[in-house]
Amino acid sequence: MNTTANANLFSRLFDTLDDPNRLAIEMLDGTHISYGDLIARAGQMANVLVSRGVKPGDRVAAQTEKSVPALVLYLATVRAGAVYLPLNTAYTLNELDYFISDAEPSLVVCDPSKAEGIGAIAAKVKAKVETLGPDGTGSLTDAAAKADSAFATVARANDDLAAILYTSGTTGRSKGAMLTHDNLASNSYSLVDYWRFTNKDALIHALPIYHTHGLFVASNVTLFARASMIFLPKFDPEMIIKLMARATVLMGVPTFYTRLLQSPSLSKQSTKHMRLFISGSAPLLADTHREWAARTGHAVLERYGMTETNMNTSNPYDGERVPGAVGHPLPGVSIRVTDPETGKEIARDEIGMIEVKGPNVFKGYWRMPEKTKSEFRGDGFFITGDLGKIDPKGYVHILGRGKDLVISGGFNVYPKEIESEIDAMPGVIESAVIGVPHADFGEGVTAVVVCNKGADITEAGVLNALDGRLAKFKMPKRVFVVDELPRNAMGKVQKNILRDTYAKIYAK
Repeated sequence: MNTTANANLFSRLFDTLDDPNRLAIEMLDGTHISYGDLIARAGQMANVLVSRGVKPGDRVAAQTEKSVPALVLYLATVRAGAVYLPLNTAYTLNELDYFISDAEPSLVVCDPSKAEGIGAIAAKVKAKVETLGPDGTGSLTDAAAKADSAFATVARANDDLAAILYTSGTTGRSKGAMLTHDNLASNSYSLVDYWRFTNKDALIHALPIYHTHGLFVASNVTLFARASMIFLPKFDPEMIIKLMARATVLMGVPTFYTRLLQSPSLSKQSTKHMRLFISGSAPLLADTHREWAARTGHAVLERYGMTETNMNTSNPYDGERVPGAVGHPLPGVSIRVTDPETGKEIARDEIGMIEVKGPNVFKGYWRMPEKTKSEFRGDGFFITGDLGKIDPKGYVHILGRGKDLVISGGFNVYPKEIESEIDAMPGVIESAVIGVPHADFGEGVTAVVVCNKGADITEAGVLNALDGRLAKFKMPKRVFVVDELPRNAMGKVQKNILRDTYAKIYAK
């Protein structure tokens, strides 16, 4: 669906703006940013990008803390016809080396404190470096303040890339999911309609903006609806409960809801102004769903998406929101469940591989044509790697992952990457990393380690060795040293047995 002559996402977002004075973003310090301000700031920053040599199709990598200028950088990159590459702020230099070497951006934007280390990595691919700090200041905003706000949005086609987001790979190395202007726009149009967003909505935006949920779902949907967002630098339960008195929507990960439930301030009274609570990025426990409904009178709306596909399904706005289910396919999206071995579609209520097709589905993996080909069926369906079923009422249920991916606090963690780090430690024979149920994080990353006899391998020692080599969200919450790992007749480690063995270690 293309409503303007230019398929550029920026054009689709702003070309039909009727009131530039409409509130777009509100900060906690009382600062108000209008839609007109946002367009002007994006113009200034786009002019800086171009002056730094960024051309249409170039990648602009950003590892920055959440701020309005960081959001403007995303909009400016797209406006300039370049490809936005957000990077988790927790990534270490060791991890960033891979992403920057693989994506070969022409510009990297980072925190001033990391400029030296990132500069050395960027130099390998001849990328320039600009800085942007948590308070929104840095060389990028200094240059933007002096730049012209007028900028002719670069024409893009539906199928041109707007962003690359890295996701976990089967080898433990991340793959760059290529998302087009039409992928992002079509999904946003669909969600605005499905979730009944209007220009009267105010979203509490407490998510990070380096992944799909906070950047594309929360920000794009709000802007397409001409709604406003209250921009929080991070998740703060008591602040969020206070803001509910003048907001209408909260988007969060399950951790948000478990933490909010711990507050005595949460009640039917404190949530009475709100119309919608949305949860995603990880499974919401059915118990959390029920407890939230009992405390607030609101049923959380759970949905299902992926880095590669944006949003695929959603529980209904009107109608039953089923605990433990992720709802029906969104309009224009097709979902089927197949036999993982044969690829043939199976009956309702049978468990198999979830496959999805629609305008939301990504273009493929960056510079991985063979990998891309292997993940798609001949008729265009994308094989998600998620195991699930469709019940007789048409609700989709996600029941596990065929690729042993762990989702902790809404972040994808691929065990192989952590296992490789642990296996390289002196005295370690092998390791297995699993995810087990965790009330706060959905799943807790857990390592099970086998070591040589007499080796001094302890939980504390393993965690110390990993510290600084892995992003915090990938770090195991517990490490267990055992004599051997369970294996099947083929010698394959049986992670299902390990998950069963350690299933209750995080139980409260």
